[in-house]
Amino acid sequence: MLSNLTRCRPSHFSAKKADQLFSSASRSASTLIIAEPTPASSTTLAPATLSSITAAQKLHSGTITLLNTNPSLDTSNLPPSVSCVINAKAKDSLAETMSLLIKKAQDTKSFTHILAPGTKFGSNILPRAAAMIDSSPVSDVIDVLGEDTFVRPIYAGNALAKVQSTESVKVLSVRSTAFDKAELGASSATVEELEMDEEQTLTEFVSANESQSDRPELSSASVVVSGGRGMKDGDNFEMLFGLADKLNGAVGASRAAVDAGFVPNDMQVGQTGKVVAPDLYIAVGISGAIQHLSGMKDSKTIVAINNDAEAPIFQVADYGLTQDLFKAVPELAEKL
Repeated sequence: MLSNLTRCRPSHFSAKKADQLFSSASRSASTLIIAEPTPASSTTLAPATLSSITAAQKLHSGTITLLNTNPSLDTSNLPPSVSCVINAKAKDSLAETMSLLIKKAQDTKSFTHILAPGTKFGSNILPRAAAMIDSSPVSDVIDVLGEDTFVRPIYAGNALAKVQSTESVKVLSVRSTAFDKAELGASSATVEELEMDEEQTLTEFVSANESQSDRPELSSASVVVSGGRGMKDGDNFEMLFGLADKLNGAVGASRAAVDAGFVPNDMQVGQTGKVVAPDLYIAVGISGAIQHLSGMKDSKTIVAINNDAEAPIFQVADYGLTQDLFKAVPELAEKL
């Protein structure tokens, strides 16, 4: 892996920026974490948020505040490092809405760091929020070396960049699979309320159509079975669902399988899909393009099934089986 030091500097150094830098030197370190939205019936934090709390603990010894939009959250069962919870009253979790809440919380509390999970939610809201507070964000952080120095992957994960931010407010998105989930426990965090001064009118939330499944969530499952173009059509994914059910795992797919219309895009694993790091990753009929490998190569154990012995997936696999998947997968499922 390559490593280089890059400084993130604004394109201009305005009087406003100078004032921010001088004021940041006089205030103590504090972090605001944007909690990943969870179903209204959920009383606990999303796994991605727990990973973000672990990352925040490496930044400094200052306070950690949670910006929460779920009214059902049990604030007595949080990681002990969280000292304050801001319950924000928001009608939706659109970027235009959330960025206004983040801006108001920042104006009120003057945090030195703002973190969000590097999920679709976090990647959507963070750039807009960072622009509103005049800060250049650092995305996809996989390690924290200090209050202003972070490590992030570049070139689809083939190199690592050590990035030092000179911003007075560090705005970060965190790759959830790179950090352990913070342990829940008895919490004495204070609770505050936050309301928007005015509703945003740029966008309107109409509806959400979410697929319901008894299987584990793809991004947090301990076992993932993924299929690629070699599955030939969507109907053949049923054999992967059967295998995943026996392993209590989730089912994913390569971009090639999604683009071919075999499965919906919320199953895509890779650089432009979901990043996973399960204990066991089974790649079935996946050649191993760089785009896909960047989303799963941190898995603890990788098993590849492909009839092409020269497929790149075998270069990262711990165990490989060169065999027709339509024979190998049913036989494997039968023996489980």
